[in-house]
Amino acid sequence: MSSHPSLSAALAEGEKIEETPLRPDKLSDFVGQKTLRENLKVFIDAARGRGDSMDHVLFFGPPGLGKTTLAQIVAKELGVGFRATSGPVIARAGDLAAILTNLQPHDVLFID
Repeated sequence: MSSHPSLSAALAEGEKIEETPLRPDKLSDFVGQKTLRENLKVFIDAARGRGDSMDHVLFFGPPGLGKTTLAQIVAKELGVGFRATSGPVIARAGDLAAILTNLQPHDVLFID
């Protein structure tokens, strides 16, 4: 480490490191996919208004479009748990049964 003050990694007194999350927490912070965001907002608001879980939703497309992020946002917006797994993990019917048994009511299950 250099002794030059402008190159010091130390924080000034009272200074805090602010971490910025890579994924947005709210639907309003999600960039792109305008039509999808508008539709999801209607679905989320309707589920919230009924006090019920959202119906089944299928996100599909190539990697990098935000499918996982959108599923996490849905869970956060509804105030429910988020569980993620991948298709290859579910090799037998018993594997899926084990995952479903451990879900809480209204949880979001994302299968990648």
